[in-house]
Amino acid sequence: MTIPAQSLDLGDARWNAHVQSADFLDVAKSPEIRFVSRRVEKLAGSKGRLYGDLTIKGVTRPVVLELRLNNAGEHPIRKTPAVGFTATTTVRRSDFGVAAYLPTVGDELDVRIEIEAFVPKA
Repeated sequence: MTIPAQSLDLGDARWNAHVQSADFLDVAKSPEIRFVSRRVEKLAGSKGRLYGDLTIKGVTRPVVLELRLNNAGEHPIRKTPAVGFTATTTVRRSDFGVAAYLPTVGDELDVRIEIEAFVPKA
């Protein structure tokens, strides 16, 4: 999964610009945030773990995303098999070289990703 770092929206134009600056994400040098999955572990019920590597500001660290299956079945619009998950984790921004204003500005970032996967129509 790749996210353009400039697409992050914190609800305030000035704060968005500051977070995109060299103090934080430095989008001019590191325009993408990337997650590459390595393996999936099924747990009891609708739970699982997704292991992979997260890259922020050019620094890559291993992370584990906690998975929850939201639903599996026919996609209501596409009418093809689909599955939806919520993935969550907490990372420390300082682990990725984003240490501006610590400890005044918190170090932990709660990450939540909504995932929808489907079989494309033939």
